[in-house]
Amino acid sequence: MPYYRSVGEVPRKRHTQFRQPDGTLYTEELMGQEGFSADSSLLYHRHAPTAIVAAEAYEPPTVTRVPNLPLKPRHLRTHQLDHAGADPILGRRYLLANDDVRIAYVSADRPSPLFRDATGDHCLYLESGSLRVESPFGALDAVAGDYVIIPTSTIHRLVPTGDKPARLLAIEAAGHVGPPKRYLSVRGQFLEHSPYCERDVRGPDAPLLVDGSDVEVLVRHRSRAGRPDGSGTAWTRHTYAHHPFDVVGWDGHLYPWAFSTHDFEPITGRIHQPPPVHQTFQGPNFVICSFVPRKVDYHPDAIPVPYHHHNVDSDEMLFYTGGNYEARRGSGIGQGSISLHPSGFTHGPQPGAAERSIGVDFFDELAVMVDTFRPLDLCDAADECEDPAYAWTWARPGNTPAG
Repeated sequence: MPYYRSVGEVPRKRHTQFRQPDGTLYTEELMGQEGFSADSSLLYHRHAPTAIVAAEAYEPPTVTRVPNLPLKPRHLRTHQLDHAGADPILGRRYLLANDDVRIAYVSADRPSPLFRDATGDHCLYLESGSLRVESPFGALDAVAGDYVIIPTSTIHRLVPTGDKPARLLAIEAAGHVGPPKRYLSVRGQFLEHSPYCERDVRGPDAPLLVDGSDVEVLVRHRSRAGRPDGSGTAWTRHTYAHHPFDVVGWDGHLYPWAFSTHDFEPITGRIHQPPPVHQTFQGPNFVICSFVPRKVDYHPDAIPVPYHHHNVDSDEMLFYTGGNYEARRGSGIGQGSISLHPSGFTHGPQPGAAERSIGVDFFDELAVMVDTFRPLDLCDAADECEDPAYAWTWARPGNTPAG
């Protein structure tokens, strides 16, 4: 993250004596990216974070990937995957994936196990409900409309809170996720033209201390043993001698953080603006954009809905999470829908949408977009919730979906 935070107790100088009340030293842990050459944080543990007492291979739920063949646009109705008894990590239903990113959905009503993903950052988007993210950095609360970024290798637990399940879109990267570089100064400060800034970002603000021994943590890590999902990862269950949530203080630039789409300030213009103005994060070979309620084009002859377009280098996934989707009226798209428009297919508004949009000055819509620069495969859950009529909705008389 591009700015410094200090939480709890830390000594004045790094790598110096910092003692517990009984006189023993706290144990330092430097958590950093790119081999000491990028963002990092320094954590102070009551116990050694290296103390494990057991390790065994763990077999996670099986995920398979198949190409988008025949090539066509897809519509996935994620709410059809809702069921009771799911946790926010092991209950994820994987929809789309390539070697850079995995995209999953879950409606969770129970806490997850402790989990560490050593293969990349997670970007979580909370469609509805509320959620508490627990980690050695502290607790971080999220509500509908929030993104949460969890850095690579952070041990964490996700706990749904409130009376309703937490509906999550999980974007799991094979690398790091952060704000677009064009919005940051060379020292990491948000620049004036950025659609959000440091004031909009939330991080843990107090230590989270949990006692316990023989604590299990599931770890997804890189491996040469390929898996059916093509990820090249494996899972291990570590048992820690002491609970990993024993950090009395930390400081640095690397930590879980949250940002609300309601704090995203849309960039608008006299004529229709291209999708990069909605970019919120970047990851390895993909970007994440936020479409939020906004004033739209104010040229007297403007057509506010998007023009037909063909992104020749990328697949486009859009998760519809609130409001009205004027450009998609008649397609079957609704709350919780995901559309996939692959490279090799020209896509755009439904028939009649352009004419209907003339004179409209405000769009009340909320959606998350992921554009990937390698093709997205379809995972198991995509087949379970696909609307088979979607691909033909641009051609149906009266724009009525078949079936």
